[in-house]
Amino acid sequence: MPAGWPILFGAWLLAAAATTGSLFFSSVMELQPCLLCWYQRIALFPLVLVLAVGLFPFDARVVRYAFPLAAAGWLVAAFHNLVYFGVIPENLQPCSAGVSCSDRNLELLGFISIPLLSFVGFSAILTLLFILHRRSSQ
Repeated sequence: MPAGWPILFGAWLLAAAATTGSLFFSSVMELQPCLLCWYQRIALFPLVLVLAVGLFPFDARVVRYAFPLAAAGWLVAAFHNLVYFGVIPENLQPCSAGVSCSDRNLELLGFISIPLLSFVGFSAILTLLFILHRRSSQ
């Protein structure tokens, strides 16, 4: 097993868990995703397939394709958290129609929101991809 395989597997596992959680929130708990949630999903869902392709056979070059997707998702998640916590004023919020991006539908343990889960997930995936890139380029 190549040295970077467990790191890539960890990134894939995080992407798969986040995708499963996202689908659970919308399909089982029937929480409608807002516009920013959809943009994050657009970045997240392909990561599961892209990272899996890099696992079998192991190819560290998958970082080239996965990193931009994860970075885009991270940026949207960061913006979503700013909207959610009221840092971005209402007139700049993109969710004017449909579900509001600042709705407090679910908070685990009283403070862990869905946008925060997304931000942490993308941060962890980006960190693992960065570590994989550094190790494979040495």
